[in-house]
Amino acid sequence: MKKYLRPTHIVLAVLALMYFITYLDRVNVSTAAAGFGKDFNLSKTQIGFVFSAFAYPYLIFQIIGGWVSDRFGARRTLIACGLIWAAATAITGMATGLISLLIARVLLGFGEGATFPAATSAMSRWVVKEQRGFAQGFTHAAARIGNAAAPAVIVAIMASYGWRASFYVCALISFAWVGLWATVFTEYPKDHPGVSPQELAELPPPRPRVAIAVPWPRLIARMLPVTVVYFCYGWTLWLYLSWIPQYFLHSQHLDLKQSALFSSGVFFAGVVGDTLGGIVTDRLLKSSKRLEVARSYMVCICMFLTLLSLIPLMFTHSLGLSLACLSAGFFFAEMTIAPMWAIPMDISVEHCGTASGIMNTGSALAAIISPVVSGYLIDVSGNWQLPFVGSMILMGIGLVLSLRMHPERKFVAMVAAEPTAAN
Repeated sequence: MKKYLRPTHIVLAVLALMYFITYLDRVNVSTAAAGFGKDFNLSKTQIGFVFSAFAYPYLIFQIIGGWVSDRFGARRTLIACGLIWAAATAITGMATGLISLLIARVLLGFGEGATFPAATSAMSRWVVKEQRGFAQGFTHAAARIGNAAAPAVIVAIMASYGWRASFYVCALISFAWVGLWATVFTEYPKDHPGVSPQELAELPPPRPRVAIAVPWPRLIARMLPVTVVYFCYGWTLWLYLSWIPQYFLHSQHLDLKQSALFSSGVFFAGVVGDTLGGIVTDRLLKSSKRLEVARSYMVCICMFLTLLSLIPLMFTHSLGLSLACLSAGFFFAEMTIAPMWAIPMDISVEHCGTASGIMNTGSALAAIISPVVSGYLIDVSGNWQLPFVGSMILMGIGLVLSLRMHPERKFVAMVAAEPTAAN
């Protein structure tokens, strides 16, 4: 039994639970919009602003949060983040109109901004190099389970207790996770009482955390191609997360429960894509011994397949074919996640939290623009397929730029530092 209950496995499972909860707390609003949109008489463009409001501070705190996690540790960073995002989720349920909704969502973005960079920083110490792709795929698959679960869970709660109660339930789950994380995680595996010498020998060599002067211009320039590629992916991600439940509700004229069911089906395809992507990128690395094959080439091919999957959507209103196209598009888009999130660890171990934060600003920027532009296009045209044209264009750009990411080229930083406290 001990073989399957290693502390490294437990830490990865708790991180995966965090990914699940953070995405549950992000996308619950897209299903709850059927309730508060009607109560507050909001247009599709206004609802799009509610969807994207969290992304403004989320964008800013990607890099700041990555630096904080590198500097002060993932344990402290994620405890603070968890308390903030849990409170923000509860406050969303207390909203009285558009302005209070926007304020609550901004606070949510502030709380969740550092979560993924901090998690990546933790993984750099708790996951062996050969399993980085699997770890990123596994945790992001949990996020997509949050996407898939959210429509059904939120609809069930709304049907019995109203849309406000759905946010209160999510907030309670978030507060519970903070207590769990504080209990099971130590910054360094060597400090965990359950880690065996054999397990320590398999993990990356312990690196005392030091105050490293981040070479910001060089690091940003190094991560720029990766960030732009992640923006191209993020545009499609946030189009899906924001508007898929509404797409089935309005474009396909389904009722709320049916739209939740079909939305969950699409998001479940992402769960499979994330998991498979992690397995494939690790196996490619093992067989080829080339990071550019396992990361860049894989991302390029998956973006191309995403583009192809969405093309038939422009020529059909069939529910079955639309479901198939959307599911296939999300599946291949999500297969890019594991190689993309492994790249910051490949490029710079010392700055992987900061580097992953820089990369995730691409998705955060897309989260600001994509929901609003999509909502505006729907308002002015009444065409629910039109926003996917932007996804296809950006996937085409992303697949070309993915060949310029060069994960095989290590980022070398000058280290002149003083030790900092471990916990």
